[in-house]
Amino acid sequence: MPEILEIESYRQLADRVVGAAISKGWADTYAAKKLPSVSSWARAVKGLRITGTSRRGKLMLIDTSGPTLGMRFGMTGVLLLDGRSGIEGLFYGPHTFKKEWVRGGLELSDGRRLLLHDPRRLGRFEIEPNLDELGPDALSLTKKEFTTAMTISRGGGAAIKARLLDQSVLAGVGNLLGDEMLFRAGIDPNTPTGHLTPGQKDTLYTCLRATLKQLQKRGGSHLGNHMPARTPGGICPQDGGPMRISVIGGRTTYWCAKHQH
Repeated sequence: MPEILEIESYRQLADRVVGAAISKGWADTYAAKKLPSVSSWARAVKGLRITGTSRRGKLMLIDTSGPTLGMRFGMTGVLLLDGRSGIEGLFYGPHTFKKEWVRGGLELSDGRRLLLHDPRRLGRFEIEPNLDELGPDALSLTKKEFTTAMTISRGGGAAIKARLLDQSVLAGVGNLLGDEMLFRAGIDPNTPTGHLTPGQKDTLYTCLRATLKQLQKRGGSHLGNHMPARTPGGICPQDGGPMRISVIGGRTTYWCAKHQH
C-alpha cells in the first residue's frame, strides 16, 4: 500500500516530466470521483505545461502553468511513466500490469504518458486540492510540529496508532509505518495519545524520523524491522514476545506484547 515513502518515489518519477506540455488527459469514473464530472480532468489539463512537482503526505502534486493537479493513490495505486513505476511493488498491491487497471493520466506532447495504475479503484485525480485538510508532512516534520500534533487539549484522546494515521493531524503515515514507529519506540498502540509521557513523545519522534529515513533507503514502507512477525502467531524479532493483533483506527495493527507498553 502506498504510504509517504512510496508517494515520494512517485513524485521523483513525475519530476522527469517537468517542462513538458500536456496534450491530453483522461480519467475513468473512479479516478474522477472527486471531480465535478469525468470530463473535468481532460478539460482542465489540456495545453498546460508542467512546471514542478511536490507532495503533502500521500498526496502528490503536479504544478503547472495553470491549476495545481493532485493525485491520490489509495491502497494499490502506482504511478507509471511509459511503463516504468516509481517502486518495484506494493506489499498489498499489484505485482503485474493490466491495461484495464489504468484509471487515467496525462499524455505529453513528446509522446510520454504518466498513468495511474490501480486495481482497487481507490486512486483519485484532483484539481487545486485543498491542502488545509492535511496536517504537516511527516518527512519534513519538525519537533515542534510533532509536539503540537500529539497534544490533546482534553482527556486521553484517540489511541496513539489512530492519531498517527489521522491525515488531518500528520500527513503521510500509513498503517505499516505507524506500526513500525510504535514497535521501535516500545509503545502500545492502544495507549491514549494524551496519556503519553514527555519521554515517550520524545522517543516516538526520534523513531518516526529514523523509521522514515531508514525505510526510504531500504526501498519502502513494507521493509520495517517488525515485518517478519506481521502474521498471525508471529513472534517478535526483537525479544521473542508474542505479537498481538487488533483493529485500531479501522486498521489491522500488530504489536509486541512484551516490549510495547
